[in-house]
Amino acid sequence: MTSPEASSLFEQAMERYQQGAAPAELIGSFVAITEQSPNQAAGWTCLAWLQLLDGQHQSALRSAKTAVRLNPQDPQARINLSLAMLETGAKGVREHIEIVQRVLAMAPDMAAELNASIADGLVRQPGWKAMEKVKAWLAA
Repeated sequence: MTSPEASSLFEQAMERYQQGAAPAELIGSFVAITEQSPNQAAGWTCLAWLQLLDGQHQSALRSAKTAVRLNPQDPQARINLSLAMLETGAKGVREHIEIVQRVLAMAPDMAAELNASIADGLVRQPGWKAMEKVKAWLAA
C-alpha cells in the first residue's frame, strides 16, 4: 500500500524530473519514496532510471531487479534492468528484451510511452551506447 506522503512525494519528484532537474538532484527523493513504500514498483523503476543516468550502474542494477520482481510485466522496469546489465557486464539481457517485445506486441499502446522514455534517455545522455543497443534491439 502506498502512503499519501509517498504518493505526493512521487508526484512532486516526477514533476521536477519533467521540468529538467538533474538525476543526481532527484535520487534522494526516490530513495525516500522506496523506503516509505518498498513495494511500489514505480518508485524502484524511477530510481533505477535516475541511477543509470547518473552513472550509478551497480545501484541501478539492484533497483531495477527490485522493480522487475515487484512488477514483471512493466516494460520500463525491464528496459532499465537491461541497461543496468549492459552497463555492468551482466549476462541475460536478451531474455529481458524478448519479454519487453512480447509485452509490446500484446499492448502496443505502451510503445509510445517506452519510445518517449528511450528518446528522453538519449537526450539526457547523448551517445548512450547501452541505450542505443536496446533501442536497436527493440526496433528489430
